[in-house]
Amino acid sequence: MKAIRSRKDLRKVRRIVVKIGTKSLTDEKHRLDEKKVRKFVDDVMAVRRSGREILVVSSGAIGAGMGRLGMDRKPKKLSALQAVAAVGQGILMQTYEKIFGGHGQIVAQMLLSAEDFVNPERYRNFRNTAATLLKWGVIPIINENDTVATEEIRMGDNDILSAYVAKGVKADLLVLLSDVDGVYLGDPRKPGSSIIGLVERVTPQIERAVFRSSKGFGGMFTKVQAARTVTEAGIAAVIANSGERNILNRIIAGEEVGTLFLPRRE
Repeated sequence: MKAIRSRKDLRKVRRIVVKIGTKSLTDEKHRLDEKKVRKFVDDVMAVRRSGREILVVSSGAIGAGMGRLGMDRKPKKLSALQAVAAVGQGILMQTYEKIFGGHGQIVAQMLLSAEDFVNPERYRNFRNTAATLLKWGVIPIINENDTVATEEIRMGDNDILSAYVAKGVKADLLVLLSDVDGVYLGDPRKPGSSIIGLVERVTPQIERAVFRSSKGFGGMFTKVQAARTVTEAGIAAVIANSGERNILNRIIAGEEVGTLFLPRRE
């Protein structure tokens, strides 16, 4: 595929990795919000029906587990987080299976860890499995294998995981869906903050501005880092709001939504 140099070039993408975060799938009590999940699935299927290949990197297991266990606060201890994720992952996949199934779409669960990207044999197995699923028309739904990851070897964030997935499957585009409209220079909650529509290169100025307004794992800073990772590998990235109407189709139609990161020139 010809390199993406503008919004209109997004119309040509064939293989897309879409990452969706916990806040975009859960309610204020951390329970999976089926209405939000259904909206996301509808967006994915609108693109899938155009003949494009899609892989989904989905957060939400810990949030779903917290809801089922009646927890109001996210545990801090790793072993507790892993146990909550073990409860929630099944709920998350069951929900996806039901809603995608209503569209006649088969999905597959893939749980990955950092080791899958550094061990050559495991990396090859991941790539081969993903390629086979796409060949069969199946949508892989990917999450970090939180129940076995350790502090030393965990990815720590699905934004970063999605970047490695996009590189591994040689995607044309990585879409990072969030609860904000894109990358802002300044705090998006404050008046006067402006959204950046196009980033040709992730500069230290952008990273500093985003870092100051970002909080913790899954904040805008990690999304920008994920975008930098894929653009350096020749893959375009878009950060956009999952709540926007028909957001994925609008992105690949070349509309001015979200923040587009152009891939590095060869």
